[in-house]
Amino acid sequence: MIELSLNEPAGVLVKTTCVDFPGRVAGSFFLKGCNLRCPYCYNTELVLGNKNEETSSLNTIQELFSHLEKRQGILSGLVISGGEPLLNPYTPLIIKKAKSLDYKIKLDTNGTLPNELEYFVQNPELCPDFIAMDLKTSPQKYATILCNPKSKFYNNEEYFFNNLKKSIQIISNFPQENREWRTVLVPNLVTKEDIQIMAKMLPSDAIWQFAQFQGGNCIDSSYNSLTPYTDAQLNELVDYAKTFISSSFLR
Repeated sequence: MIELSLNEPAGVLVKTTCVDFPGRVAGSFFLKGCNLRCPYCYNTELVLGNKNEETSSLNTIQELFSHLEKRQGILSGLVISGGEPLLNPYTPLIIKKAKSLDYKIKLDTNGTLPNELEYFVQNPELCPDFIAMDLKTSPQKYATILCNPKSKFYNNEEYFFNNLKKSIQIISNFPQENREWRTVLVPNLVTKEDIQIMAKMLPSDAIWQFAQFQGGNCIDSSYNSLTPYTDAQLNELVDYAKTFISSSFLR
């Protein structure tokens, strides 16, 4: 078994958030590592994990644990995000520690790793209290635009459809108030056609959050100059989503 160091740079700690865990004042920890290469992603250092990059901005697991101990009784939740936390070996350790301090756990995932998700959900020591899944676009675009070109799953739409669908089914077993899906409205990546395809994958009682795209520090620098949807276009897309999923809204 690999022994994990608590003193290596592991992620980014947000000490307090009132918006990332519904109904709770929480802390958030964004872990390194991801299996996707979303061109609009701004967490470049976390996703690419370039060891030659300056890592002084990253926090250690020990810093996270010290913060949770210090804020015990003030914060009530911990959001574990990324990157993709289901890939990170620190995630089980973090969940167990936070649960021992009576924190509720919210897990953010991209939904492409259903087997790993099922492992966490079926383990009482690791099962999160709330799951948020990013549903980024239609499966075909996962396979071409979001997938790492070096991945063996590049251009494999069936792989992404099956994995996303399985993750959605797992999350759908949680009570409605303990789950949500999220989509960033990136021009060209998310169109009405993509929304229709995604909506058909979701349960009818899904809570579906949409957010405006904002360029800046994107992994694909060409996205930094991409013009976001106008307010009218955003509202049109969200209203269209509501024709399929009534609990759709713009965050």
